[in-house]
Amino acid sequence: MTTKSVQIKLEGGLEARPVALLVQEASKYESTVYFEAAGRKVNAKSLIGMMSLGLASGEDLKVIADGPDERSAVESIRKFLSGEA
Repeated sequence: MTTKSVQIKLEGGLEARPVALLVQEASKYESTVYFEAAGRKVNAKSLIGMMSLGLASGEDLKVIADGPDERSAVESIRKFLSGEA
């Protein structure tokens, strides 16, 4: 299992379009991927779950991946949330 804390640096936070792109990114990986924030844990491959977090720019969340490509998944999502991708 790989875990990384990440600060959201997307200008509008996790609104509909960035969430859809993030779900697509997470779905590229075989590993299970979860986000944990504000005491809640959601599947990063679930559009509805991700929208329910309602995270804004500047907020922190934890990316948790478990599986054969977990490190790649976490790094890719970190880059996305940091505005590097």
